[in-house]
Amino acid sequence: MTQQQISLPAKLINGGIAGVVGVTCVFPIDLAKTRLQNQRQGHRVYKGMMDCLVQTVRSEGYFGMYRGAAVNLTLVTPEKAIKLAANDFFRHQLAQDGKRLPVIKEMLAGCGAGMCQVIVTTPMEMLKIQLQDAGRLAAQQQKPGRMSPTKVAATSSMLSRSYNSGAAVSAPRAVSATQIARELLHTQGIQGLYRGLGATLMRDVPFSVVYFPLFANLNNLGKRGPESSAPLYWAFLSGCAAGSTAAVAVNPCDVVKTRLQCLNKGSNEETYKGVLDCVNKIMHKEGPSALLKGAGCRALVIAPLFGIAQVMYFVGVGEYIMDKSPLSLLLA
Repeated sequence: MTQQQISLPAKLINGGIAGVVGVTCVFPIDLAKTRLQNQRQGHRVYKGMMDCLVQTVRSEGYFGMYRGAAVNLTLVTPEKAIKLAANDFFRHQLAQDGKRLPVIKEMLAGCGAGMCQVIVTTPMEMLKIQLQDAGRLAAQQQKPGRMSPTKVAATSSMLSRSYNSGAAVSAPRAVSATQIARELLHTQGIQGLYRGLGATLMRDVPFSVVYFPLFANLNNLGKRGPESSAPLYWAFLSGCAAGSTAAVAVNPCDVVKTRLQCLNKGSNEETYKGVLDCVNKIMHKEGPSALLKGAGCRALVIAPLFGIAQVMYFVGVGEYIMDKSPLSLLLA
C-alpha cells in the first residue's frame, strides 16, 4: 500500500480483484446485515444472523442468500479500486521526502479516499439494498397481522408492485437491479440513485479515516526492519483487524443509511425525511441499541474484504497482470 512505484492501473486491478473475491465469500452475511438493520422493534422476523440465513435458504433457496450480488459484483470493482487507489494517491501527495506520514495526514488521506468512493458506493448500495430486503418484507408478509396489503400498496408504489403484491407469497418475486435503476431514473432522475448520499458520506468518510491509519500502523508492527515489508499473513490480519474495527465504529451511520435507502416499508415502518429525522425516530422508538443492529455481521463482512485487499497488494497480482499485458508497452 505504501510502495509508490506501483502504477495506478495495477492498483485498480488489485482493488477490483480483492472486491470481487471478498464479496463472493461474504455476501450472505451482508444480506443478513441489511435485513437485521431494517427490522423494527415489535416486528422481528429474524432472531439473529444464523436464523436469518436459515430462513432465507428455506424460503428462497440457496441462491436467495445472493440476492443483489450481481450489482455488487459489478460495481464493487470500481468502488474498492477507487477507495484503495485514492488513498495511495493522497498519501503520496501528503508525503514529504519519503518520511513516514503522521497520523493526522494519514487520516486526511483516508478522508479523501472515502469522499471519492461514494460516487460508486451510493448507487451500488441503493440498488443492492432493495434486492436484499425484498425477502424480509415477503417473510414479514407471511406472518399473520404483520403486513397490511393497504399499507404495502400505499408505500413507495415503485418496487411495491415488483415484490410486495399484498398477498402472502412463499418468496419474493424476481426483480432485477436494471429494472430498479430504470424505474428510479424514470421517476426521480439521477438523484434517485443517489438517495442517502449524505448518510453514505457520513459512513464512508469516517470509516476511511479510521481504517487506513489503523491498518498502516498495525502493518508497521509486523515489519522486521525499516526497509522490509510485513509478512503476508500479517498484512491480512492487519487488514481484517482494521476493517472490523472501523466497521463497528461507523455502524450507526450504516443503519441510518440502510433505513434511508430502503424504498419499501413493511407494516408500521415509518418513513424518514433525512438523516436527523431518521436518527431521532430510531432513538425515540427503538433506543440507542438499534443503531448497533447488524454490527457483528458488518464486522464479519468488512474484515475479510479488506484483509484480502491487502493480500492482493502484497502479492502484486495487478503488477503481474500489467507486466504480461500488451497495455504495459503503451503505459511504459
